[in-house]
Amino acid sequence: MTAGERGRDRLEFMATVLLSVATVATAWSGYQSTRWNGEQSKAAARANALRINSTKAAALANSQTEIDVATFTQWVNAYAQKQTELADFYFKRFRKEFRPAVEAWVASRPLKNPNAALTPFALPQYHLEARAQADHLDAQAALYTAQALRNLQRASNYVLGVVLFASALFFAGISTKLKSPRLRVTMLSGGCAVFLLTALWIATSPVSVTV
Repeated sequence: MTAGERGRDRLEFMATVLLSVATVATAWSGYQSTRWNGEQSKAAARANALRINSTKAAALANSQTEIDVATFTQWVNAYAQKQTELADFYFKRFRKEFRPAVEAWVASRPLKNPNAALTPFALPQYHLEARAQADHLDAQAALYTAQALRNLQRASNYVLGVVLFASALFFAGISTKLKSPRLRVTMLSGGCAVFLLTALWIATSPVSVTV
């Protein structure tokens, strides 16, 4: 066997190895892209569900606030006019969440104290559980939305990996068809460089293997 034949055999062996590993890497990147698209869909669905629940909680909080405003308006008129019996009637109908704020507001002597809050709604004692729940759900939805965007980016990265590994396959395949040893070496070297750089990049990417 001549030196030229041995050199050609070595190049063909290297091209075969590159074709094999690049094919496996392409399949792996394609699989991971599919997996991360699935993860993105699940995170987006979870974010949508949380936002729906947040909207429901916010609507409930708005309704409760309207009720509080309506009853407070009637009560404060009776309170200012010293209609004790009528004021007690409305006071007993305050919601449990609203009553502490009214009591704190009355304790501040709003009729005589110029520094008192204008209404109990401005006091920290006015706290709606539904509003807090809506804010919590909205914050959770924002987290899942961010997660969905990260997963989408990961899926896109793996798609790019598929393209780059396919390029390495092309270089490896075309190198076996060329007659010029120099061109063979150039194409094979380019394929190896693309494969190695892409493999190093993909190796640092997150992996999804959950069922």
